[in-house]
Amino acid sequence: MKLLYKELALAAHPTFFVFTLLGCLAIVPAYPYTVIFLFGCLAPYLTFMYARETNDAWYSAVLPVTKRDIVRAKCRLIACAQLTQLLLSVPFVLLRNFLAIPNNPVGLDATAAWYGCGLVIFALFDLAFFPAYYKSGYKAGKAFLFAMLPVLPAMLATEALGHIPALAWLDSYAPRDLLRQLPILFAGAFVYGAGLCLACKKAEERFERVDL
Repeated sequence: MKLLYKELALAAHPTFFVFTLLGCLAIVPAYPYTVIFLFGCLAPYLTFMYARETNDAWYSAVLPVTKRDIVRAKCRLIACAQLTQLLLSVPFVLLRNFLAIPNNPVGLDATAAWYGCGLVIFALFDLAFFPAYYKSGYKAGKAFLFAMLPVLPAMLATEALGHIPALAWLDSYAPRDLLRQLPILFAGAFVYGAGLCLACKKAEERFERVDL
């Protein structure tokens, strides 16, 4: 927890906190809501770029911690941002429904299925980004571009779901349809948790071989 506090206080780029708050965009009418997940991917990228410029890896290396501890702290930092972003979006989704804002014509609404898809998108990003970054410990740009390869198609697929007539229930807030969406939400949560653990483990193994 002390390392996580150090990450939040010293290593997180200011935009990290700004992008985390952008879950509020779920209330905006006619907006592609998967862009919210993109901000959840940009926050890690900019934070890791910032860490490179401030020699955060070297600073962390002189602390009485292991390389694996350093990687775990970064993974927890990013998980905090991604999950907090989704949690902060919930009140705005509820307010959106209270104000009776029409369904999103752009793509999938912020339903339970949308949250499940978002967790899968975050899992894909983490699985690609963390191991790629910690192969060297400083090439954040290349790691981000590599992570976008699975993320962008997943975002487009999520938006497309709202336009498929047979899957109209994924875009509905009706109680019965929300119940049908819960398995997708739970599956997304499982994929995210498993993906983050696997990404962190692989990143730890790679960072152990990096000579700082």
